[in-house]
Amino acid sequence: MATVDLQDGGAVPGQWHRRDDGSGGEAGGAGTGVSRAFAWMLMVTGAAGVLAAWVITIDKIKLAEDPGFQPGCSINPIVSCGNVMKSAQASVFGFPNPLLGLVTYAAVIAVGAGILAGARYRPWFWRGLNAGMLFGVGFCTWLMRQSLYEINSLCLWCCLAWCATIVMFWYVTAHNVRHGMLPAPAALRGFFADFAFMPPLLHIGIIGMLILTRWWDFWTS
Repeated sequence: MATVDLQDGGAVPGQWHRRDDGSGGEAGGAGTGVSRAFAWMLMVTGAAGVLAAWVITIDKIKLAEDPGFQPGCSINPIVSCGNVMKSAQASVFGFPNPLLGLVTYAAVIAVGAGILAGARYRPWFWRGLNAGMLFGVGFCTWLMRQSLYEINSLCLWCCLAWCATIVMFWYVTAHNVRHGMLPAPAALRGFFADFAFMPPLLHIGIIGMLILTRWWDFWTS
């Protein structure tokens, strides 16, 4: 009986790789084996991003209608979604940032659903998806820096979106490296084959430490 996990096997680039989950079905990816667990990872992280973007969008609309409105996640002077939503950084492209999230995270859900339905994506598609997620991680990193050191407030829903983006980025990167769609030495391919969970865990841990140390006096008072 074949196992199904996020580490989607050691398929040889350019060949189909069948993975049986006991139902006789096949999870597909052009030239790679993509597990159903991997597909669910995309769907769950995409759904988390959509949820965060949706809540922020609704609260931003309410805030535009009533400047005195306080979002439910405005808990204290530090954890204050309202402060973040009122900032210029919240509309960096000329429209509210969460509108971009609603589209992009929904696209990730569609990719995951396609895999579950048997879709097989070609290498150029995976590289394009990886590039989009790299932009997402870069944008989230910029927003994180702005939140911690310029706006001086945290939005919990933004934090959820950051974590979702980080997880999906690193797992898609690991997938592409393992299957030769991104150039990498054998040692790095082996690392991602055995320890794909470590980069996102470390990445999120670093952000947590930055948040902890940024307001250490507040958290410990």
